[in-house]
Amino acid sequence: MIQILSQLLERLRLGRRTVLGIPFVWLAIFFAMPFLILMRLSVTDMGEQLNPFASLLSHTEADGWQLHLKLSHYISLFVDDSGDFGQTLYTESYLLSMKYAFWTTVFCLLLGYPFAYFLARSASSVRPVLLLMVMLPFWTSFLLRIYAWKGILADQGIINNSLMALGLITEPVQMLYTDISMLVGMTYVYLPFMVLPLYATLVKLDTRLLEAAYDLGANPWKTFWLITVPLSRSGIMAGSMLVFIPCLGEFVIPSLLGGAENVMIGRVVWDEMFSSNNWPRASALAIMMILWVILPLAWFNARLTRQTQREHA
Repeated sequence: MIQILSQLLERLRLGRRTVLGIPFVWLAIFFAMPFLILMRLSVTDMGEQLNPFASLLSHTEADGWQLHLKLSHYISLFVDDSGDFGQTLYTESYLLSMKYAFWTTVFCLLLGYPFAYFLARSASSVRPVLLLMVMLPFWTSFLLRIYAWKGILADQGIINNSLMALGLITEPVQMLYTDISMLVGMTYVYLPFMVLPLYATLVKLDTRLLEAAYDLGANPWKTFWLITVPLSRSGIMAGSMLVFIPCLGEFVIPSLLGGAENVMIGRVVWDEMFSSNNWPRASALAIMMILWVILPLAWFNARLTRQTQREHA
């Protein structure tokens, strides 16, 4: 009997290691290894052969061991041609990407919160249909949806033709290749990433707290602001991260809906990699963009851990 129990425990341990090991192997192959390759390329001289697996250390009898790190690619991101530290094309593209990502997150939150609240409070019989409506755009090609918005916002598109047919305007309104078209396209694409985490949080909200607030004389707006919003804070933070992070490195939407002045960091990385053929600088740009993503993620995880510890204290 004891031998059978020990075998079962050993199998459970093996199964636990397998379940935990598969995600770690996946991350090591598809995240850690490409990240290390990018780091290796970012400190490589363009004059050398771009071999990401070449050693950064070399040894000679005269000089001994030497470490070869070329940091000029990182320095050039923040130093202009005159050698002064200031706004370069790369810092401007970083700031522009952060601005678009921030406003897209705000618009997704303003549009997604009411829908997620309505979805969480709807009858259980219609809730699957509403969830299907949220996820339905994912069943269509991403490029097809963006090209559809080009047809909607173009000078001879649906909106302009409708307004001209109604006599509200006499000539087309420039909507495509503007900040408006960029924000509309990005908000449309990333709205489900805001709605789903908010719904997952709001559907678990204890409605007895709302009833208690009403019994104590709180009006609906005060109840919403003091009860519902604080209890859905984790969903707001998760949705904001899910929207902000991919928006920061967005490439397709700015290329198709943005103008020539809407140069986001994803487009700059593409140009450095394939147009200028400067792989080390493109890798340095990608590394800096990853750091911009990791920092808010680390802050979010730390804040969520502290909040969980306070709740269990």
